[in-house]
Amino acid sequence: MPYIEDRLVHDADAHIMETPNWLRDHADPALRDRISPPGYVNELKQTGGVGDDGDLDAAFHKVAAKHASPEYRAEDEAQIMNRKNFAATGSFVAADRPRAIDLMGVASQLVFNTFHNSRLHDWEHGDDLDLAYGVARAHNRGMVEFCSVDPRLLPTCYVPLADFLRAKSMAEESIEMGAAALLVASGCPKGHSPSHLGLDPVWAIAQEAGIPVVFHVGGTGALLDPNYFKNGLPIPPDFHGGEENFRSVDYMAIPFQPMQTLATMIFDGVLERFPELRIGVIEQGAIWLPSWLHQMESAVEAFGRHEERLQRLSMRPTEYVQRQVRVTPYPTEDVGWITEQIGPDICMFSTDYPHVEGGRRPYERFERSLGDADDEVREQFYARNFEDLMGSALATS
Repeated sequence: MPYIEDRLVHDADAHIMETPNWLRDHADPALRDRISPPGYVNELKQTGGVGDDGDLDAAFHKVAAKHASPEYRAEDEAQIMNRKNFAATGSFVAADRPRAIDLMGVASQLVFNTFHNSRLHDWEHGDDLDLAYGVARAHNRGMVEFCSVDPRLLPTCYVPLADFLRAKSMAEESIEMGAAALLVASGCPKGHSPSHLGLDPVWAIAQEAGIPVVFHVGGTGALLDPNYFKNGLPIPPDFHGGEENFRSVDYMAIPFQPMQTLATMIFDGVLERFPELRIGVIEQGAIWLPSWLHQMESAVEAFGRHEERLQRLSMRPTEYVQRQVRVTPYPTEDVGWITEQIGPDICMFSTDYPHVEGGRRPYERFERSLGDADDEVREQFYARNFEDLMGSALATS
């Protein structure tokens, strides 16, 4: 019996767990020696796969053998939402992911990396564009390869926006490769605005292909000034139970950059010029949406008389968002209240599978917060808004 069985549900946020040499193995030979493994010993320790010697290769052989054992597979159904990270079915063994989708009961998953968003951002903001676009290409090959085992898996391909011509070329290459969505950093590119006219070819390519541009948490560099953590108090454990990753103060800063980036793109006319373009804001929460929409409306009222760019807009900011932007709430947020404030056209269901942050019972939590919302609101949240976001990428999956 699948975890979700009573309705059509699309999963707008799911992940692979990259093995140590995943990015290196998919890179062009000239770049491979410049790519080190990501640091994720703690995640492997949680599975019992790595010891104090930190031998990652040995750890993955051990964990992969555990996944393949009859005893482990016999518990897949019962544990499908309980096992997390490298312990989860199909988290890094691509051949097992279709079984995970069956057991979850979702119709599709939009799939992201786990460990490379911040690294891709840092390379993009570095001084070596050959490296930045080379590692993005390696990432995209790895994502498409993993997702090729099942058409229900929809790969996201990263497009650095640092260079106009290279961004256009990588957008075209990604779509030819099989991208279901173009992943870009939700903060400002190096040296220019995300609304710069030089990036219009990227948005045009996505619009013509009928696939979305998506933001995802982790791709913005530091969320806030590190001095906020110098408080004279003991360091609390992070969300994952470790000591170095993600805490309540970080959480408060997550929406800042997507709010600013989207507002800039709306005010500078990107959504006006590309009315069929869809933008997804993934794993960056949604509780901020009502106040952000009001703030943009206030900005238009305050500056509209003096700024020609605002006068050229044919719609209100809220209307652009309702038409073109789709967002995933966290399961800890009250999606019922958010929907009451902004309407039913924006929010989407997600599991964050196989990450801890998604929780073990996201469907039940969202159902509780939707409360007495009618079936149409639920259908939009669980399926229709995702279908609108994904366009032709979902139609051909």
